[in-house]
Amino acid sequence: MSKIISNKSNLQVLYEDNHIIIVNKRVGDIVQADKTGDKPLSEVVKDYIKDKYNKPGNVYLGVTHRLDRPTTGIVVFAKTSKVLPRLNKLFSDKKINKTYWAVVKQIPEKEKTTLIHWLKKNPKNNKSTAYNTEIKDSKKAILHYEVIKQLNNYFLLEVNLETGRHHQIRCQLSSIGSSIKGDLKYGFDRSNIDGGIHLHSRKIEFTHPVSNEDISVLASTPQDPIWDACNN
Repeated sequence: MSKIISNKSNLQVLYEDNHIIIVNKRVGDIVQADKTGDKPLSEVVKDYIKDKYNKPGNVYLGVTHRLDRPTTGIVVFAKTSKVLPRLNKLFSDKKINKTYWAVVKQIPEKEKTTLIHWLKKNPKNNKSTAYNTEIKDSKKAILHYEVIKQLNNYFLLEVNLETGRHHQIRCQLSSIGSSIKGDLKYGFDRSNIDGGIHLHSRKIEFTHPVSNEDISVLASTPQDPIWDACNN
């Protein structure tokens, strides 16, 4: 399922059928249009579908979830209006398993554990803050992580989300002193050259909402020395 079907226009299509298309997002791509005016990934995917199938007129594409701009990896889109609410329900019912890879410089105190915080988003600086107890307007955030590899100067964590909060992985890892490489917003000391961070949506697993088949998709990491070391 994880074989790249197409990389035309630098779009890596990881899985596609009549209802769903799954792509590997690059650093800097925005999933949906925002105030920057930059062309979003959703429009790139529409262009791909229009070109591949010679579709006249507008192409339908439903956005089911987002990834932060500096983050890479798996993004799932709905190709039909029929399947969009079904995918949304799978996400809301936590029946879609998402696995992330995160590279940190400071190894966490525990090699494997569950983090529970209450996150509060500040829209003024587009940043979330983690609290150990619930406060007004905060949302409970739960993730599970495990240190799976030691690199020369960094550590690779595998992260599984139980909730999907604003900047959740970035914020929660930062709160335990393990900021993600390149993530200036959440405490790392310097940025990456490409403006991204070393957080990658690596794997997704779910039951197809139409065919009921088990879907498992793996996204390759960007090409750079640190990600390459994670794969060796």
